[in-house]
Amino acid sequence: MGFETFGFSQELLDGLDAMNFREPTPVQQQAIPEIMAGKDLIASAQTGTGKTAAFLLPIIESNLHKEKRYIDTLIIVPTRELGLQIDQQLEGFAYFVPVSSIAVYGGGDGKEFEVQKRALREGTDIVIATPGKLLSHLNMGYVDMSHLKHLVLDEVDRMLDMGFIEDITRIMTFLPAERQTLFFSATMPPKIRQLAVKLLREPAQINISISKPAEGIKQGAYLVYDTQKLQLLKNIFQGRNLKSAILFAGTKQKVKEVERELRKMGLNVGAIHSDLDQSQREEVLLGFRNRNVTILVATDVVSRGIDVLGIELVVNYDVPGDPEDYVHRIGRTARAETKGEAVTLINPTDQRKFKRIEEMIERVIDKYPLPEGFDEGPSYEPAKYKDAPRGGKPARGGKPSAGGKSSPGNKPDRPAPKPPTPVSTVPRPIVPARKHIPSTSEASSISNPTQNKEEKNKPRRWKGPRPEGSENPSS
Repeated sequence: MGFETFGFSQELLDGLDAMNFREPTPVQQQAIPEIMAGKDLIASAQTGTGKTAAFLLPIIESNLHKEKRYIDTLIIVPTRELGLQIDQQLEGFAYFVPVSSIAVYGGGDGKEFEVQKRALREGTDIVIATPGKLLSHLNMGYVDMSHLKHLVLDEVDRMLDMGFIEDITRIMTFLPAERQTLFFSATMPPKIRQLAVKLLREPAQINISISKPAEGIKQGAYLVYDTQKLQLLKNIFQGRNLKSAILFAGTKQKVKEVERELRKMGLNVGAIHSDLDQSQREEVLLGFRNRNVTILVATDVVSRGIDVLGIELVVNYDVPGDPEDYVHRIGRTARAETKGEAVTLINPTDQRKFKRIEEMIERVIDKYPLPEGFDEGPSYEPAKYKDAPRGGKPARGGKPSAGGKSSPGNKPDRPAPKPPTPVSTVPRPIVPARKHIPSTSEASSISNPTQNKEEKNKPRRWKGPRPEGSENPSS
């Protein structure tokens, strides 16, 4: 089955051919006919299944028959990275067709805002936007949404997690009631279904699979202490002829630390975190897509916002707090039925979280032995480490000492609290307070406060420049 079976125009088929799209994925096979028939849709499909093309292709096709230019489609996304990814994919599909688009997101300068404002005011076919920045434009009154035909909410579960539900509800008040609404989400918890009932009318439903890692991903994990992680990364990356890999860390501080250590190894590394502005993020992502950057180190900001084929390895430096985030992190590899590998580093505190991941995906993930020369790591006992501190490994032998030095950001075990001191029932004698007798100098300053104030406010005389090398006491 090829894309020509959907009745797409030759110009759109030429764009698909140029991007090496040959056969539709299961979600595309099911969703495209429903969307082209004008039905509302709620689709549950895990990341990497091709759901972006599933809604973009029929929307591009419908815009080929417009006589006037107006905002036909609004695509709402949780992050700027995902918005840019969709916009870039749209440019590829629509390379041979006269369809325009604009990505609307925050983090840019005034010039970028003016470009967005002009496109929204004059009308562009497809708008891809984050909720907050879109509301900023809508509230100014120059955006005409009266001709809107298609509304797409992508990664709905992520938008709810990020607290965008009120923004989405507010955006709906600017849109016409007569429209086609499409919901795409990796998971379908009750909150999303409740929102779907409010916004969709008799929707077609597609459920490709429960949110689980793709079959082509080889999953494994190392049981380590925090102080072993950086050294272990060297073993993981050294000796591999990798063309593309991603490492996810829990905080921007860890991202910077890991990037620094990998650079010392001579590896080609780029990093993305919240300290970078939007242009810097885009530059790093572009380098990663073009294979100018081999290893991308990032926080979860890109776990759902990058679509690059050929990623061979995903490393979780920290275990994600949500099992769904684990699926999305490792879902960056083995896309479009390719093969890939995912490795997770598990410290004692994270064992409970990793156990929940195994329960959700209904699979026991292999635990690799530490390389030769490493001290023994912790055993995999999630129940035992339920309340364990996030400790380093100060002592040889694999067990953190009770009062030993821990790695930065990790707290040692707290000592047992001391028993409370028994309260005496014998009344204490009342001792009269002693009267303070000021010294001679104190008495002098108290007796003549005016003179003291004048001395304090007396201007200082300039004594010439300081000799070189002398410290400035005020610095």
